[in-house]
Amino acid sequence: MKKIIFLFLFFYNFCNAQTENEILLTPEQFINQVRKFHPVAKQANLQIQKADAEILAAKGAFDPVVGVNAENKTFDGKNYFFHTNPELKIPTKLPIDVKTGVENNGGQFLNSEATLGRTSYAGVEVALLKGFLIDNRRATLQQAKIFRNQSEQIQLQILNDLLFEAYISYWQWAGAYQLYNIYSKFLEISTDRLRLVRIAFINGDRALVDTIEAYTQVQSFQILQTDALLKLNTSKFDISNFLWLQNDSAYLLPNEYVPDTLQFAVNIAPISLEEIIESARQSNPSIRSYNFKLDALEVERKLKFQSLLPVLNFKYNLLNKDYYVFKGINNNLLENNYKWGIDFKLPIFLREGRGEYKKTKLKIIETNLELNTKRWEIENKIRNYFNETTLLQVQINTIQSAYNNYNSLLKAEILRFNNGESSLFLVNNREIKVIETLQKQVELRVKYFKAKYAIEWAAGRLN
Repeated sequence: MKKIIFLFLFFYNFCNAQTENEILLTPEQFINQVRKFHPVAKQANLQIQKADAEILAAKGAFDPVVGVNAENKTFDGKNYFFHTNPELKIPTKLPIDVKTGVENNGGQFLNSEATLGRTSYAGVEVALLKGFLIDNRRATLQQAKIFRNQSEQIQLQILNDLLFEAYISYWQWAGAYQLYNIYSKFLEISTDRLRLVRIAFINGDRALVDTIEAYTQVQSFQILQTDALLKLNTSKFDISNFLWLQNDSAYLLPNEYVPDTLQFAVNIAPISLEEIIESARQSNPSIRSYNFKLDALEVERKLKFQSLLPVLNFKYNLLNKDYYVFKGINNNLLENNYKWGIDFKLPIFLREGRGEYKKTKLKIIETNLELNTKRWEIENKIRNYFNETTLLQVQINTIQSAYNNYNSLLKAEILRFNNGESSLFLVNNREIKVIETLQKQVELRVKYFKAKYAIEWAAGRLN
């Protein structure tokens, strides 16, 4: 038998073959599960809940406060004095505090400033200079709301980083799976070839050296397959780091699940560099987080500016007998039964206020410099990854062309071998070139997807 029809002629669509027992896990399904159940994604959601708690705590500064001040002194059989004063104080979002209360005073030695018997009052305290535009409690609430917005950006940044790592893990798994299939198929083909060459040798159609040549090719593919299996198992463990269930329990990737290697052959539409850079400027979580930080510092600057102003607080209480504070209010408001006062304070040198205000302005300058640096770093990362994808696309097209050429040469060499015009050594060499181009093609595809998702990651758009 001088001409042998080998079973290894063409096999080049085998990489995407899927058996009945295999379950396809697409990148979209995988990422959706990561986004829903991964602990880091859930921790990112806690950032917003913590910020909501901060807002709730800041609003506590505006809660009405009920208090009672009561004193009673009895000594040597004498009731020196007793004083009871329940009071309700209502802070507002204006520089005004409202309070109302009642007093019941008595005793033989009651302080002459206190009114004997039962009285009632209602009054206000107004900040006229320091604290008029903003004070600690209003600043704290404003900053808490800003930090809530900032926490949303922190959440998006955490998700952006997590999903980027997940995408990289997925495509490494897909590449390892495809390489393992390639080597396994070549091993199957070379094993069939060895069997047929041995039959031909027994029939006297082939020399002994051909069986050795065929056997060494089998051994080479066995080594490649074993190495590919090791990398495939490693990639499975790596991708299992991202697999979690709703009950916060992790699990290993089941063996029947396979990646979507069909996307390796898809020509991805080019993206606009300027469009994605502009998108990053507007919506990148890192950049927006800096913007919110600047908003919070602006609130702090306004608050520190108040330290440069003197304290001038006006107090007014409307008074009345018994518990009828508003009885006769038209006659008593400014003519009788009232108590008013002014608090005034002014540090001579204002060094503390000037120092705190200057520190805040320096923080704003520092944060603006950090923002400019971060924005430039992000834009350059996008440009770098964009250039990488462009060059990789060129390489992929070139390696595809090289594969087609090597494939044609292998076909021709097999035909010549079957006609007795070539040797198994040349066929093996042609076959090795084909497998090398397939391997390079897979590696370039994995690099391309890494760079493609790196663009989205640098722009902050993976969340």
